[in-house]
Amino acid sequence: MVGSINCMHWEWKNCPTAWKGQYSRGSDKPTIVLEAVALYDLWIWHAFFGPPGTLNDINVLDRSPVFDDIIQGKAPQVNFSVNGREYDLAYYLTDGIYPKWATFIQSIPIPQDPKACLFAKKQEAARKDVERAFGVLQSRFAIIKNPALFWDKTKIGKIMRACIILHNMIVEDERDGYALSNVSELQHGEGSGSATVDLAYETDTSNLENSMFARTKLRDRRQHEKLKSDLMENIWQKFGHY
Repeated sequence: MVGSINCMHWEWKNCPTAWKGQYSRGSDKPTIVLEAVALYDLWIWHAFFGPPGTLNDINVLDRSPVFDDIIQGKAPQVNFSVNGREYDLAYYLTDGIYPKWATFIQSIPIPQDPKACLFAKKQEAARKDVERAFGVLQSRFAIIKNPALFWDKTKIGKIMRACIILHNMIVEDERDGYALSNVSELQHGEGSGSATVDLAYETDTSNLENSMFARTKLRDRRQHEKLKSDLMENIWQKFGHY
């Protein structure tokens, strides 16, 4: 698991009138969307800012560069095993609006048995990391919490990126002091699983066929179901006796 992914809206008070319909949804207040991936300690390692507020999380994902390195063959090769089954794509924790891809793991909306209930509890607890990151980011920098007063969208984007950089600097400096999660609980015991990252890995995606293969692999629904089932079983084995 490489983090939790979600979107946050920043109100744009002085949005140009000609753009207001493009950036307004529901509350009739124009907003700009920030897509981010955060870790358990609130470190934000991916941020995509700029889509108009009328877009939902799926529309933002279609524009996002979060998977560009994988599609282009530039991402490190990740290998890990869950319940003896090998996987080579890292995954993100998401809410229910995201599609059932091999790289996304959602909760179970209406769990029926104890195993599903435990999985939903653990997934939803860990998924809140990105929500906490948004809350801490807004509490640290009032300029993001309050509506943006600038006309220039480029300048607004620079402000958001600057705040995220400063936030990550604070997290890195205070990482050992305020992390709410006990990382040892998330680590696998001996023989239950392993993960390796090949930083030298690179695939030639100079042609359309390779790029389409990587894109299809990312969106593999069957792989998603297998991984979700294995994770559910692994969590049950580790925490089901409590």
